[in-house]
Amino acid sequence: MQLRVADTRLCYPLHFHVISGEAVLVDNDKIEIRCFPTQHRIECYGFSFREKRKPRRLILESVKENNIPLHFYENLKNGEDFVTTAGEVIRNEWLTIAAPKGKSYAFCADTRYFEPIIDHIRDMDMIYHETTYLDNLRDRAYERFHSTTKQAALIAQKANVKKLLIGHFSSKYDTLEEFEREARDVFPNTDIAQEGVTYRV
Repeated sequence: MQLRVADTRLCYPLHFHVISGEAVLVDNDKIEIRCFPTQHRIECYGFSFREKRKPRRLILESVKENNIPLHFYENLKNGEDFVTTAGEVIRNEWLTIAAPKGKSYAFCADTRYFEPIIDHIRDMDMIYHETTYLDNLRDRAYERFHSTTKQAALIAQKANVKKLLIGHFSSKYDTLEEFEREARDVFPNTDIAQEGVTYRV
């Protein structure tokens, strides 16, 4: 309807897939994307994005010193040892180093304080969690299926995430400094999610 009202014409097909529960949405050699239910007034889902660990990195000096043939490089990246024609085993860890662990991020959508999401976001590099109200309005947050500053920070703390972004602030507030302060009281590595700003995971 919005596209029709704006008289927008897409030059590609647009497909809608209905989510009906916790699921794996994408799983390939680069990334895994899952959805998980949050607790909101209407059916609502969060999303987790986990980058797969990249192949091992070659130590080129060692590879050349050991005369490893070019066609075996991909095998080395996949962790295989190299066996010479004389039967000597050249161990993979002498020739490669592990690639850094893949990055991870979760978007927790609109939700009350809801501990079941912790299993879906545990040990993430970064999460976004709504903080509609300051913590003195916990009762209102519960009634309206939203979270407070300290509730979002507590979820981040219990999930052992590295960084918390907060947003979805009620329009009743004129400034946001108190949101950041309250959340940081519980989870120090908290930032306010600002439109147009890029955050490094």
